[in-house]
Amino acid sequence: MIEQEFKTYQAQTGPQPLGIKVSSAKGSYIYDQSGKAYLDFVAGVSANVIGHQPEPVKTAIKKQVDQYMHVMVYGEFIQEPQVALTKKMASLFPGDLSVTYLVNSGTEATEASMKLSKHYTGRPQIIAAKYAYHGNTQGSMSVMDYPERKQPFMPLIPGTDFIRFNDFDDLQKITSQTAAVILETIQGGAGFIEPQNNYLKAVKQRCEDVGALLILDEIQTGFARTGKMFGFENFDIIPDIVITGKALGGGMPIGAFTSTPEIMKTLTNPPMGHITTFGGHPVIAAAALATLNYIEENQLSQAALQKEKIIRKYLKHPKIKEIRGRGLMLSLIMQTPQQANDLVLKALDKGLILFWLLYEKRAVRITPPLTISHDELLRGIEIMLNILDDL
Repeated sequence: MIEQEFKTYQAQTGPQPLGIKVSSAKGSYIYDQSGKAYLDFVAGVSANVIGHQPEPVKTAIKKQVDQYMHVMVYGEFIQEPQVALTKKMASLFPGDLSVTYLVNSGTEATEASMKLSKHYTGRPQIIAAKYAYHGNTQGSMSVMDYPERKQPFMPLIPGTDFIRFNDFDDLQKITSQTAAVILETIQGGAGFIEPQNNYLKAVKQRCEDVGALLILDEIQTGFARTGKMFGFENFDIIPDIVITGKALGGGMPIGAFTSTPEIMKTLTNPPMGHITTFGGHPVIAAAALATLNYIEENQLSQAALQKEKIIRKYLKHPKIKEIRGRGLMLSLIMQTPQQANDLVLKALDKGLILFWLLYEKRAVRITPPLTISHDELLRGIEIMLNILDDL
């Protein structure tokens, strides 16, 4: 019954959803209505960073609900959860990245960061990378160079151009007309492509040379997943604007963009240069603060690196061409797209949740909660190896 109602009344994102009828979730597992347990190697596409139903987050939510929920549009009333969260984020970011604007999702943060860079520089152009993914609203799609996905929604925002990730020659496209370059620190949908040969440093230097800003999208790489609190810390640079989301909420919906005091004050002129009703919702902010405290107190950055070593040591098979990424942001690159598809679907039958990547059809995503145990990792690896043997 509920499956038919799901297809009838809930707008669909594709013709064949995975269709688990969720009953409950706890830790590294999701349970369906028949009681079957699924070991989660995806974590809500990197969002459930400290697992399902984390107690510190639940406690923070319940406490805040008992005090107050939504009271006013963002930025008008002083609300302790918002202040505490943004203060905490300032303590985590390096350099002068100390002012954070809280929004509802990663794509909203992308949109706002593009607005901010145009306003601050007075320039019209945004440059992004080919095969980037920064969200799915029209502004975010404008900085996604993937014609097949963009074409049905054209025209999008003008004034965008694209460079090839890790291509140094293309940096000459960044000019005095460029307001900002927006990049994923590690390209996600393209196949977990890491910057090579100090590429991000070269981009930052080119931006400084022409007076453009560098925006780094940390929606997937942020908050300990790559072995550092922020992915860009692996590459020894500091961007001008950072976009975050996903893991920040500990399973609750949130986005944010962070910059320097000088850049962020641009949004006050004209007043309400960027506004949101529910951004910084006090319940969500309380959940996010509890999440960040837990990540820091339990040293989950270091844990991600240790668990990466387990995966790379034991997950070896002739059908796996390579494992890309770092920490617990990893993708298996299979020999063919069919192998990737079969692995995801057969793993689901065996009680293991894997997922695809957006553009790279040979890839299988492995982004479990950072709290996943060593035994759980080994169990998931065993399931995958058995499936690959039978493919």
